[in-house]
Amino acid sequence: MGQLSTSPPPPQAVELRRWTLSEGADLRGLRASLHEELTGDVLGEGEALEEVPELVVLIATELATNALRHGRPPTIVRLLATDDHLVLDVADHDPGSLPELADTQPEGAGGRGLQLARALSLDVGWYATGTTKNIWASFPRTARLGGARHA
Repeated sequence: MGQLSTSPPPPQAVELRRWTLSEGADLRGLRASLHEELTGDVLGEGEALEEVPELVVLIATELATNALRHGRPPTIVRLLATDDHLVLDVADHDPGSLPELADTQPEGAGGRGLQLARALSLDVGWYATGTTKNIWASFPRTARLGGARHA
């Protein structure tokens, strides 16, 4: 499968929203809040998502789960935007550990979230700061995404 690129997200990306998670129970609120941020609509119980918002929510959940499981709390999820892309940036506070793709880990050790991110997003990368390890994934930005409720 190869390595993830080691670079921060595009420098022109601006932060639209930020979530701080401390445990797995926070993932449900992240999914609902992220959907609302992307579409301007509250997601009803059992209601299906549209294609791009669904992918963003799925990958946010996978990357945040990895960060909660393998990193140090808190996990910070940021939704960033450029003119034509949305970028998820998920950070944990363990900058010394490297992200590992599932094909480099023993069977059953996890790591499928990075595989999903690579398969379903436009690009995936990672970088470390002095205090965090960040994984990011980018998605196409449609007219409805990130702009519908601000129009």
